[in-house]
Amino acid sequence: MDKLLEVASLTKIYHNGREKFSAIADVSLSLFTGDYLSIVGPSGAGKSTLLHIMGGLESPDEGKVIFKGRDIYKMKNNQLSLWRNKSIGFVFQFYHLIEELNVLENVALASFLKRRKSSLKKAQILLEYLGIEARKHFFPSQLSGGERQKVAIARALVNEPQIILCDEPTGNLDKDSQERVCELLEELNGQGVTIVLVTHNLELAKRTKRTLFVRGGELEEEVNSQ
Repeated sequence: MDKLLEVASLTKIYHNGREKFSAIADVSLSLFTGDYLSIVGPSGAGKSTLLHIMGGLESPDEGKVIFKGRDIYKMKNNQLSLWRNKSIGFVFQFYHLIEELNVLENVALASFLKRRKSSLKKAQILLEYLGIEARKHFFPSQLSGGERQKVAIARALVNEPQIILCDEPTGNLDKDSQERVCELLEELNGQGVTIVLVTHNLELAKRTKRTLFVRGGELEEEVNSQ
């Protein structure tokens, strides 16, 4: 497999008054094309911080994030924003949908400025694929948790990113909705989408190809049997 993204010796330090603590310390990992990688650890272990740094949302204090040979944190801000919009799709636990926009508009928004004519068509195709096309004119408040997460996944896919970063995507869902989202992620990965999943759910982590455990600020890898 081709190496898609490399994290090299990342450290992120937060300050609380005069005290400081390392969210992650000297962390390194490699992500390959077609990977399905889970990152597991207790609350406060730095899982989400690592994911945000990998996706260009939060800069590290030390270390590099190298995407196809290029350090993303050496890019100018506008270049980093364009890279993030084109190459990365984000799925969060709390959906982050815009309440004033309907489902179709929420999904299309990420690509609207770049591909105004085709963005709505692409969004509709994704909603059909995910089985929620009938909800396209609904607003987020009219949807179930599972439906909202499907909309969030569609939004993450609309720009055809090379990597999907998921932060506890099933954390707010009931058991049936959790299973549907898990099956969807597995189907997407089977089609070649590279996925990184942060979760505290060990059963979900076992369904990915590789698992990294965050322990004492360090990463320990386990290859899962399929």
